[in-house]
Amino acid sequence: WAEWNGKYRDCMRDYWRGADSMLGEFAERLTGSPDLYKANSRKPTASINFITAHDGFTLNDLVSYNLKHNHANGEDNQDGENHNRSFNYGEEGPTDDLEINRIRNQQKRNLLTTLFLSQGVPMLVAGDEFGRTQGGNNNAYCQDNEISWLNWANADQKLLEFTQKLIALRKNHAVFSRRGWFQGHAVKVAGLNDIAWFLPEGIEMTADNWSHDFARSLGVYLNGKEIATVNSRGEKVVDDSFYVIFNAHHKPLEFVLPPEKFGNQWIKVLDTTEDCISENGQVFKAAEKIHLSGLSTVVLKHQKIA
Repeated sequence: WAEWNGKYRDCMRDYWRGADSMLGEFAERLTGSPDLYKANSRKPTASINFITAHDGFTLNDLVSYNLKHNHANGEDNQDGENHNRSFNYGEEGPTDDLEINRIRNQQKRNLLTTLFLSQGVPMLVAGDEFGRTQGGNNNAYCQDNEISWLNWANADQKLLEFTQKLIALRKNHAVFSRRGWFQGHAVKVAGLNDIAWFLPEGIEMTADNWSHDFARSLGVYLNGKEIATVNSRGEKVVDDSFYVIFNAHHKPLEFVLPPEKFGNQWIKVLDTTEDCISENGQVFKAAEKIHLSGLSTVVLKHQKIA
């Protein structure tokens, strides 16, 4: 059986709004929350991952409001959750400020990317894919009107297209939806680990690195050849390998890509500073530096060369 993972929601909201000491839990949630489900002989699919649900802020409102605005509910704004783990990035609610809107849109893409590239089962609330707002109302159960209706006339077409391609990326690559847990080591003798975590310097993380309060960035290598499961025909599942870099710092960072044994050439398929997703993006060599903007995610796919 599966269940809504509220710790996933809280962790991902906190990580992307810049909370301290989040890396360890972020890694747990990204890999299916083994700390919650593995000991009970359950699988990553036990975790239904979500950023928003039917109650609470929509995705758009999560990055647009610091406070709930439930006055229309007739309870003097006393109803609804007060601790929303949200951030408005400078102004409360809608704004014409181009920089604030840029950051908000980027954060929506960060949260969606994290959701759909996490192990487990992603849950998306209808309307989040096109930027639906409830005007800051986080308890709209009593609002059978424009506050809670889905209005496709106001859809953010760029966000919608980004979400569609993000879902396709997950569906086309089994490495993002494993049926079993990561082992943290090579499944086959002399193989590479099925997963590895990296510092911005391009070296693998140690136990001490996880406890740094200020650390808000990391890279994760996902080995497509070490999925350790079979398909419906009994054939071993093999996929491309990916390197995903998360930067929740507000400032840009330089990341050194992993050494050649992890992959000799990488193609950028996703950058949350942009609206588009393409598997024919910029090419990087092993150990090359890559620039990450503040509050961004970059996804790289390994391309084997002779």
